[in-house]
Amino acid sequence: MADNETYDFTGLKALFINCTLKKSPALSHTDGLIEASAALMRRQGVQTEVFRSIDYAIASGVSPDMREEGWAEDAWPELFKEHVLPADILVLAGPIWLGDNSSEMKKIIERLYAMSAETNERGQHLYYGRVGGAIITGNEDGLKHCSSNILYSLQHIGYTIPPQADCGWLGEVGPGPSYMDKGSGGPENDFTNKNTTTMTWNLMHMAKLLKDNRGLPAWGNVPEKWQAGERFGYEPPAPAG
Repeated sequence: MADNETYDFTGLKALFINCTLKKSPALSHTDGLIEASAALMRRQGVQTEVFRSIDYAIASGVSPDMREEGWAEDAWPELFKEHVLPADILVLAGPIWLGDNSSEMKKIIERLYAMSAETNERGQHLYYGRVGGAIITGNEDGLKHCSSNILYSLQHIGYTIPPQADCGWLGEVGPGPSYMDKGSGGPENDFTNKNTTTMTWNLMHMAKLLKDNRGLPAWGNVPEKWQAGERFGYEPPAPAG
């Protein structure tokens, strides 16, 4: 199919969490690259949503609700229920600081992990049947390192990662224009635009495949059945000798 109008992803929902350290309405350069991906999704019928994690009182920790661990506030349980859980596609986006992901990114990954012990209606870990991606911006090296950390974390807790599920833009190392600054070259960068486009289409294709097939088959990956003694055809190798 050469005509993208033949691809209709209506019914899919995508959530982009911007893990910038800047509260709204301050300019976030990561928002610019998020919008490039989100706009393409909307043109194909995907319902998109973006929020900045730093705009909310999200507690640090690895429990589903940190108010039960002594925190006075924790916006995560409500955000998770209303925004994360309904999303077929989750894209974690953020800047590079000291060659690594931002503290907000680390916190969001930890809070996603806190919910991973829950199960879906088929008995699999909760994130099965959902798709994950990564967007990174910055003015220093670390794009692939940051992306690999995000994508590893998402697949580990159950998200499906399609081929080439990340994109990013790096400006000149050190002080200088960032992605949305005039003259940065970011929005015109062909390599970034190619990767952003490829990532976005791969996320949509994979999410639709999973949704049309009700996710992954519930065989070999249902924790409760394993704990009850079912081994899904697995036989351990005989001891040597």
